[in-house]
Amino acid sequence: MTRILTLLMCVFLAMTSLAQDTTGNNSTNNQKEKKMKTVYDFTVQDKKGAEVSLAEYKGKVLLIVNTATGCGFTPQYEELEAIYGRLKDKGFEVLDIPCNQFGNQAPGTDEEITQFCRMKFGTDFPQFKKAEVNGDGELPLYTWLKEQKGFEGFDADNKLTPLLEQMFDKANPDWRKTSDIKWNFTKFLIDREGKVVSRFEPTRSMTEVEKAIESLL
Repeated sequence: MTRILTLLMCVFLAMTSLAQDTTGNNSTNNQKEKKMKTVYDFTVQDKKGAEVSLAEYKGKVLLIVNTATGCGFTPQYEELEAIYGRLKDKGFEVLDIPCNQFGNQAPGTDEEITQFCRMKFGTDFPQFKKAEVNGDGELPLYTWLKEQKGFEGFDADNKLTPLLEQMFDKANPDWRKTSDIKWNFTKFLIDREGKVVSRFEPTRSMTEVEKAIESLL
């Protein structure tokens, strides 16, 4: 009888120990899952191909934009530069990532794109190497951005919205259900802690975008 009780006690202690280990592992795993990434965990390439850590912008409010030089929204470059000029001294940065995935509207080299933007719109904010924002070759930064804020629709009062919706409806009836970047000049607003606060489709008024930026400064 004593031997049976001893055996049962050993089994009980072993199971208790295992349960504690499992709980500890689950706790560790949960902590890892809860530790969300921030924009500072990512890098992008500058126009010469050198890696740039976005941790360099720690503590600033960021607006990350995929741009194009031959788009109906290209005049937003001028508005972006105006906002940048007004707010950069308060800790605001525009991070410009040209992309040629939408209508081949950014066909130039990185240097050609930079020269175009400076000559035509007087841009002075950081411009990075042209990159993809959707698909197998997309920047890891954009994979994360889209996970944080999905597509919520174009703005109904923008005159280009019907044209965009008609074009997408023909290509894929389910396009509204994906978080993919839909077009040039989609914007992600990042707070001073490196977290995504808002996503603005290119149809959003730049006045509204500026108000959202100011609320974080």
